[in-house]
Amino acid sequence: MITIAESIEATVGQAEHKAHDLRKPPRYFVSAMLAGAYIGVGEILLLVAISPFVAEHSAAARLLEGAVFPVALTLVMFAGAQLFTSNVMVMLVGALSGRTGLRDLVLSWSVSLAGNLAGALAFGAMVHASGVTAAPSARAMLAEMVSAKNALTGGQIFWRAVLCNMLVCLAVWMFSRAKGDGAKIFVLWLPVLVFVAVGFEHCVANMAVYSLAILDGSAGWGDLFRNLSFAVPGNIVGGGLLVGAVYWFTSGVRRTVDR
Repeated sequence: MITIAESIEATVGQAEHKAHDLRKPPRYFVSAMLAGAYIGVGEILLLVAISPFVAEHSAAARLLEGAVFPVALTLVMFAGAQLFTSNVMVMLVGALSGRTGLRDLVLSWSVSLAGNLAGALAFGAMVHASGVTAAPSARAMLAEMVSAKNALTGGQIFWRAVLCNMLVCLAVWMFSRAKGDGAKIFVLWLPVLVFVAVGFEHCVANMAVYSLAILDGSAGWGDLFRNLSFAVPGNIVGGGLLVGAVYWFTSGVRRTVDR
């Protein structure tokens, strides 16, 4: 396993690479669409595979949800795509290091967030047209999921989002430190399992869930954007400040260039 300082240097390198890719925003946007779709894959697997357990009121349902959903982040990390929630950490570390600028951070966050939404909506439309979520158990689980999210207060969504992206970015952080594909998959799986099983709020996963629910008639656009208005800031705090900024500070690495 590499040192924390080496991990920070690697993360800064990722930020510089992303800043370079931002010179072609359409390409960056399409890469972000892929990430939104890959997160949608995890949600579809969860709905189709776990909804029968939910229908039977299985005590293991929440743990099973957590066990299958990490395939989504595994796809993002191994296939390569621009996911907003991990870009929060990477671009903030780059900005703190002085090797990328505030403009790079804002543009990366904005384009990746918009692309993730577009990808989640497009993937949701294809899944809806395929009919794979038309089973009564899957539709009931989807309606229950969005109903539970809609019942949360803004403060609850925010803090669940903080905790969620703290775990997601810890997974990405450990992925960068681990050596070997098996170890990398393992360290991705554990934190994501926790956030799903406990019920924290991931803004891109919510884009995928709500896109399906909107098409199915169990939620509206207002429900989606209300959730995102609290989940996005919470994800920024959890991943950017509690992971990226904290590890940058504790690494001892300091700014080298002012931009």
